[in-house]
Amino acid sequence: MSAFVTTPTPPYAHDKKTCGQGKHSAVRRRRLCDGRTWRTVISVFVVLLSAGQPSLAASDEAKKHKVKTPEPVGPTVSYTTKINPTGTADVDSVLTSSSDLLNLQKTHAVGPFALAGRIRNEYARLNTALESFGFYDGRITITVDRPKGATVPPQISMDGQDVGLPLWLASMPSGQVLSIRISAKTGPLFHVGSIKLVEPESRKPVSLSESEQKAFGMKPGKPAVATDVLEAASRLNDTLREEGHPLARVDVPTAWLQPGSRTLDLMYPVTIGPKADIGKITLNGLDYTNPRFVHKRLTIASGQLYQPSRIEDARQDLASLGIFSTVGVKDAPKLAPDGSMPLAFSFKEAKRHTVGAEAGYSTDLGGRVGASWTHHNLFGNAERLKLTALVTGVGGTAQQGLGYDVYADLFKPDFPGRRQNASFRIEGIRQLFYSYRQTAIILRGGIVRQLSKRWNVSYGIAAEQEKIEQFGVSRAYSLIFAPLSANYDTTDLPSPLDPATHGVRLSLSVTPSASFNHGTRFFALLQANASTYFDLARLGLTQPGRSVFAFRGIVGSVQGASTYDIPPDQRLYGGGTATIRGFRYQGVGPQFANSKYAIGGTSLDAGTVEFRQRFFKSWGAAAFMDAGQVGSGSAPFTGTVRVGAGGGARYFTPIGPVRIDVAVPLNRQQRGDRWELYIGLGETF
Repeated sequence: MSAFVTTPTPPYAHDKKTCGQGKHSAVRRRRLCDGRTWRTVISVFVVLLSAGQPSLAASDEAKKHKVKTPEPVGPTVSYTTKINPTGTADVDSVLTSSSDLLNLQKTHAVGPFALAGRIRNEYARLNTALESFGFYDGRITITVDRPKGATVPPQISMDGQDVGLPLWLASMPSGQVLSIRISAKTGPLFHVGSIKLVEPESRKPVSLSESEQKAFGMKPGKPAVATDVLEAASRLNDTLREEGHPLARVDVPTAWLQPGSRTLDLMYPVTIGPKADIGKITLNGLDYTNPRFVHKRLTIASGQLYQPSRIEDARQDLASLGIFSTVGVKDAPKLAPDGSMPLAFSFKEAKRHTVGAEAGYSTDLGGRVGASWTHHNLFGNAERLKLTALVTGVGGTAQQGLGYDVYADLFKPDFPGRRQNASFRIEGIRQLFYSYRQTAIILRGGIVRQLSKRWNVSYGIAAEQEKIEQFGVSRAYSLIFAPLSANYDTTDLPSPLDPATHGVRLSLSVTPSASFNHGTRFFALLQANASTYFDLARLGLTQPGRSVFAFRGIVGSVQGASTYDIPPDQRLYGGGTATIRGFRYQGVGPQFANSKYAIGGTSLDAGTVEFRQRFFKSWGAAAFMDAGQVGSGSAPFTGTVRVGAGGGARYFTPIGPVRIDVAVPLNRQQRGDRWELYIGLGETF
């Protein structure tokens, strides 16, 4: 529990004549008078107001028994607890989550004397809960009833404060179940009275600017809710620091209860301190990483105004490099002689080498299995080298045999400048589809530039040398590409394997291409992908992230060439997880006569509606419908529309959901499969 305040009321607030008099309950009178002095003592604690989560004022007794509850010595007393509603749902929720009697009745059995102590402590806990809402004159009543039909003990009921309660409980025959009734009367709502902002030592008044006063937000007349009182101090503290006052501090307020006016007077100790710039920045814990690279990567610099938000952004940016397991930053204990605030970044470098495995399966593409080795900090500047080898086409209705995919990726951040990254790949592929067989070597290089948190653009160049076999005829192709794309993402996911629950993804790409060897052909692939996600929690129907609708749309077009003018692997195909589930890969679109061999096309459009539901902590399910078509012209929305539907299960792991889906075609293409099975990691989009 976090104390809001524990402080005596000054002498003018009460006198001896008021102690033990007035409308306060017996419990309240004892708390106000304290038996030793006539000064008021107030203790208000922050409690969590959410009914669906445990209170921050959760049971101290429960915390002591987190590891293992020792068996009580002697007989225990069984009981049931009922808390009568107050008429306010939020108050009832906090009373329920704060009650030791209710929350421990089944899990922590105790003997009669310990139960009497638990009942005695319950008054303070529940009064604290009432005070957190501004009810400082509430009354808690606890009544213990013997079981119906019982004759021992003679007294039917006992008040929870009765000094004879322990012996009364001890006289209860074993095996009996007591009933405990709790009633809470909130009493009048107290409001904030006077508010003072003072310097801690001198007690001189502190003045706030208009923006600071707005951030503080606490005004006389507002309900004296504990969380509001504390949050006002926190907001003001954050605002002062964000304005460049690194030594600013707003402490927990001192409060005085005024029962006569039903108000709570507040005094906040406020230290503003001088404005300061960022001073010397030191880096600690760098063993393999180049300090010059880290300094260059920093988004803050000495001489800039001290602002915690910008410092935290810089820390998170360094953490996003993936070469550190932890990144921390601390202010110096005091300002430097020049009035600046030195900063110290601390790092713990992650393992530089990792080995990974990859596996997946679908009935159309078959199995895919392989391994990878990654060096995460090749030259000390966060360069990443990844070597991967995969075996593909293990079975599969769209495959004629085993293939491979072997590649090496090199990633270099901040090249050639800040906020842009370079990537290079050399790749060897062999794919044995029914539509064609391909053996190729591909070289790629590109730059991704981050324009903002949401937008990035990429551009690059690629070259491919390949051999395509189709119907026993083998042809070699040489191709050059210059891909350009723009991407927008508001899903805010820390990992691409995490399932999106809100936001939009949009990708637009143009890839000018040239094909040689069998005449020179110039063409361009235009493609747009969009997806969006709607959480039913926005309608108040479910908990956030539990029930989500996902929508996807894809449009593609080849401009400047007809279907037979471009190599088969550059044509557009439908079918599979990326377009239309229920149809095998390359199973949608024009086909060669009397076969299931796909010709491919020069236009594609597809759309998906999917509903995702989570169950319990780690399980989920999905149902979906896909539709799309592939055409022989360059204009989309031509061809025969094919529709597939299905569903599957999800098991959520720390690295993403394991997905198992089954889909069927609703209007199957000639010689098409009757169903498809898909197994993979992460959602399809």
